[in-house]
Amino acid sequence: MNFAIIAAGEGSRLANEGVAKPKPLVELGGTPVIERLIRIFERQNAESISIVINGQQPETLAFLKSVECACKLNIVVKSTPSSMHSFHALSSLLRNGKFCLTTVDTLFKEEEFARYIKAFEEYKGDGMMAVTDYIDDEKPLYVATDEELRITAFLDTPADDTRFISGGIYGLGTKALDILDRCMAEGVHRMRNFQRSLVDSGMKLKAFPMGKIIDIDHAEDIAKAEIFIAGK
Repeated sequence: MNFAIIAAGEGSRLANEGVAKPKPLVELGGTPVIERLIRIFERQNAESISIVINGQQPETLAFLKSVECACKLNIVVKSTPSSMHSFHALSSLLRNGKFCLTTVDTLFKEEEFARYIKAFEEYKGDGMMAVTDYIDDEKPLYVATDEELRITAFLDTPADDTRFISGGIYGLGTKALDILDRCMAEGVHRMRNFQRSLVDSGMKLKAFPMGKIIDIDHAEDIAKAEIFIAGK
């Protein structure tokens, strides 16, 4: 399977709060978050790992060029207006079967991620999204499902029976990339609107519940992430 990482954001909130390093290079337990993902993907037998990074962050590019990787490491340098546009910048590298895409600051337990990847590899539908019932996000994307965890909608506000939010881990295939191309041509913005287009197009998407999934948006999140990764 191929893997991909969106790491093209400016990280302006972290910078404004005094964090000197670009977000991909923020360290948890002494390891930059981007390297943590690379190593996890390697252990899932990645055929390739494709990463899009911000053109205004030469430190990130220099670091990635120094990383030794057991699989092919593709680096795309492009400043983009949204995560959906960043995804599209990687899409030509992902047209070879199933792939898993995450954002660079998506933090999860590796053993849960391994179970997710196994389930996604075995799933016969069009895609599998990791979801969580842990909500610690300023603008969460709620995921509506039926009793069999088939995804029926992506919502900005929760419905009465909505249990999950998006975990920022996307398991998809070539069919989704065709829809992504269409979204770009139609001027669609934001990853959540692309995901709505997947549902509207009739794709068979399933939710995979994981435990806590967190991300790093603010300086105070780094300490919380350290505790989470350490398992305390």
